[in-house]
Formats: sequence, C-alpha cells, structure tokens
Amino acid sequence: MRFGLDTAQHQLTWDELLGRVRLAEELGFDGAWVFDHFKPLYADPNGPCLEAWTLLAALAAATERIRLGPLVTGMTYRHPSILAAEALTVDHVSGGRLELAVGAAWCEQEHLELGIPFPPTGERIERLGEGVQVLRQLLTEDEVSFDGRYYRLRGATLHPRPVQRPHPPIWIGGTGRRRMLPLVGRYADVWHGFGDPAELRELGSIVDAAAREAGRDPSEIVRSTDLSIEDLDAAARRTAELEAIGFSYLTVGWPSQGRSRVEEFAARFLG
Repeated sequence: MRFGLDTAQHQLTWDELLGRVRLAEELGFDGAWVFDHFKPLYADPNGPCLEAWTLLAALAAATERIRLGPLVTGMTYRHPSILAAEALTVDHVSGGRLELAVGAAWCEQEHLELGIPFPPTGERIERLGEGVQVLRQLLTEDEVSFDGRYYRLRGATLHPRPVQRPHPPIWIGGTGRRRMLPLVGRYADVWHGFGDPAELRELGSIVDAAAREAGRDPSEIVRSTDLSIEDLDAAARRTAELEAIGFSYLTVGWPSQGRSRVEEFAARFLG
C-alpha cells in the first residue's frame, strides 16, 4: 500500500505548506497532494489559498523524492492545452515526480465569483473526457489535431517530452455511475473514488466493465481513495479492507491532531 498526504492548503501560508510537504517527504510518504481551488473551501473566505500549479512547481523545486500532484484539477479551470504545458513544466522541475490528477470540477460558487463558466454536469464530464484525450496526445505526440465538441487543436506540439514516459500517470477522480466511471475505465491510469469498501467494490465493477469494453485490462488501473487518521486503529481496519478489494493507494487527510498524529501514523504504517 502506498500513502500520500493531503496537505490541505486552505488557509495556509507558503511556509506552513512547505513545512507539511517536507514533513511528508521526511516521514516516507509516497506523495503530497494539494487541491485545485482559488479560494478556501472553509473558514475565512478571505484567507490564503495558493494556486495549485504554480504551487506544485515551487514544491517540486523545494523537494527531492516525494511525488506531487493536485487532487484533483478541475478541467473547467484551464484549457487542456494549457494544463498539458503546466504538467510538462512540473514534471521536469520535479525530475519526473508528477501525478496528473483531473476531474470534472464541482464548486459552482467559486466559478460564479471568479467569472469562470460552470456548465451543467453532463457537459463538464464530456469536457473532462475530451480534455484527457487532449492531455494524453499533447504529452506524447507532435502535430496533434483534435476535433472535439469543446476542444479543437490544429497541428499542436509541446516540448520537451515528459520525463515520465509516455506521460505522468493520469488520475481521474469521481464516482458517477452513468458517465464518470465509464470514462475512468476508458482513460484513467488511476481511479480515485470515495465511499466505504462495499460501495467502492461495487463502483469498481463499473470501472472494470468499461475498461474491458475499451479493450483495456482492468487490473492496470490503480485504485485510490481517502483515509482518515483521526483514529489510527480505525485507519488500520479501513486500510486492510481496502487492500483486500484491490486498492493500493490511500490519501491521508491532514488530521485535527496535527503534526504529531501524522508522525504517529508514519511510525505505525510507513516504518
């Protein structure tokens, strides 16, 4: 089982956030994660909230081993060509430590406040599907042309190629049964889902069916979900249950107990 640490950048200064990421690296976490929002989602709405992709580049330059990613990047926030260029940059600055996690976006209020269009759910998922295809092609091919409903490219090329070949792992986060999970089965290297083990097992069967329909081996799609460490005994039980149904990556939420609980977790689970 691999573990990542959600650094929870709402309300954090750069120094505080860097301290959490370096702590995760020192303790042996596989990854450190930020979120992709421009405003805090809780507490003071005018508090600090550093932008995800510029932040990832800075963290990449300030760390050595730990993998880094956004959990997850909303496809509505940037054209996928721009996102591909940002991902290339972070992959090179980090020496190949980027996890490229994307989703359909959900925070309507943030979009409205900042003047970013917020399409209906179906369109957002369709944009995500097209966006993932654009990302994959731009990260691996020259002279890319793409004629989608929402995105169109004409002979586009980005260089350099990613450090990670053929490209950084593409994560897709979501649990929608009718549209999102079939998209995961078609395109994702990693699925990040939510729910209890029984529900995740059921949702995973939808991913498996979609993967087989697309000619993919479902076992090649890594399974990921979240883990609370407020109670370490409960965390151990959940970890065992999730491992038993094929999950191999857990993202640890920053606990209310703070650094001391993260250190306790690492001593028990990462040693």
